[in-house]
Amino acid sequence: MTQLGAQMYTVRAYTQDEKGLRETLKKIRGLGYEAVQISAIGAGIPVQAVAEGLRESGLTCAATHISFDDCKKDLGAVVEKHRAWGCEYVGVGSMPEEYRKDAAGFARFAREASDIADALQKEGLKFVYHNHNFEFRKLDGKLGMDILFAESSPNFQFELDTFWVQKGGADVRAWIEKVRGRMDVVHFKDMALSGNSEQLMAEIGAGNLNWDGILDACRGIGVKWYLVEQDDCQGRDPFQCLKSSYDFLTGKGLR
Repeated sequence: MTQLGAQMYTVRAYTQDEKGLRETLKKIRGLGYEAVQISAIGAGIPVQAVAEGLRESGLTCAATHISFDDCKKDLGAVVEKHRAWGCEYVGVGSMPEEYRKDAAGFARFAREASDIADALQKEGLKFVYHNHNFEFRKLDGKLGMDILFAESSPNFQFELDTFWVQKGGADVRAWIEKVRGRMDVVHFKDMALSGNSEQLMAEIGAGNLNWDGILDACRGIGVKWYLVEQDDCQGRDPFQCLKSSYDFLTGKGLR
C-alpha cells in the first residue's frame, strides 16, 4: 500500500498555472512518489484540471491544504473538490492570525474547527490540522497544542509536522504518541544546523531528527500517510530534495 507522498508546497514555484501543475505532477511521479498533498497551487486552476493531472500522472491525492476561511464559507464546495480529487483528508495548514493571541482564541478555533470536522465526518471525509511552532507557546499556563487537543472533537485530527514540533521545543515522539487515534497523516521534515547554529529545514536524513524513533512511533499509532515537505530548500533544487528524502525513507521501509 502506498504510504509515502510529496507535499506540493515544496514545489509551489512550479505549480501556479495548469501547464506547470501537470508537468510538476508527472515529475513528482518520476521521482518515485505515488501520492501528493495538493497545496499552494495557482488559484485559477480548475478543480477538474487538477483531477485530470492526477489521473495523467498516476498519483493519488493523499491530502490537501486549504484555507480555514474556505471551510467556513462554503464547506459544500470543499467536499465536492475533495471528491473530485479522490481525497479523504481535508487539511488546514495553519490557524488564522485572529485566533492566535490568547488561550481563548485557541479554544475558539478548536471549537469552530471541530464543527467543520464533525460535518466532514458525515460526508465521509476527515479534517486534519497542521501545526507550526507557535502552537507550542504557553497561554495562561497551557501549551497551545494542549488547548487544541483538549477543546476539540475526536474528529479533529492532527497532522504533526516533525520540524515545527522540534522547533517549538517539544518532544516529537511524545507528541506522536499523544495524538494516537487522531493522526492518520504526518508531515516529515528534517532539521539541520547552519554554520552559525541556525535551525534549517533539510532533506529527510540530512538533519538531526531521530528518524528511526519517529518512524517507530508513527507505525505504532497507525499513521496512514507520510508526507514529505521542505518549505525552504536553501537554494537547492526542490525536486532533488524530494528525491533525496524519498530515497532515505524508502531505505527505511516506507513505500
